Amino acid sequence: MDLIYALNIIGTFVFAISGALTASERKMDAFGSAVIALITALGGGTLRDMLIGSQPVGWMLDSNYLYTVLAALVFCYLFKKWIIRLTRTMFLFDTIGLGLFAVLGVQKTLSFGLSPGVAIMMGAVSAAFGGVLRDVLSNRIPLIFRKEIYATACLAGGSLYYALTLSNLPETWSLWVSIAVVMSIRFLAVKRGWGLPGIK
Repeated sequence: MDLIYALNIIGTFVFAISGALTASERKMDAFGSAVIALITALGGGTLRDMLIGSQPVGWMLDSNYLYTVLAALVFCYLFKKWIIRLTRTMFLFDTIGLGLFAVLGVQKTLSFGLSPGVAIMMGAVSAAFGGVLRDVLSNRIPLIFRKEIYATACLAGGSLYYALTLSNLPETWSLWVSIAVVMSIRFLAVKRGWGLPGIK
């Protein structure tokens, strides 16, 4: 299993957990939880693939993505009591998924020969729009539309990844450094209360 594929599977798993936890918080049944987990994990990548012309979209060509979502649901069902004892558990899984998909979205878009600006935007779409769909269906204001630093972290990490691809740094290092930057910005933004100003 190559690194890119492994990271995609990990990102799918953690985002599916984030969706399942949201569904549990909203007292949804098993079907509702499955829908929210699926949309959270695969919604952003689906939109990205449709926009860049990668069809059928990635998860339709590989059943492992669906199995990964199913595994996340089973994990949440078996270990929910343990998971909810952890502080900010959903935030943790959401942040990991954000970092992974932001950078992987840029990497895939660049592989289609599209411009760096479009690639960085598609990285943000990959990372953030599954969460947008999750929050809309859960009747919450999506994080991306609040003052919290969310999509901005994706844009920063995606920009860094593109810059590193122009250097002699190994691809593995470029990926991990950029993912870490997205996660760090998101963690620090929440811890220190950073946010973008609204229109007054």
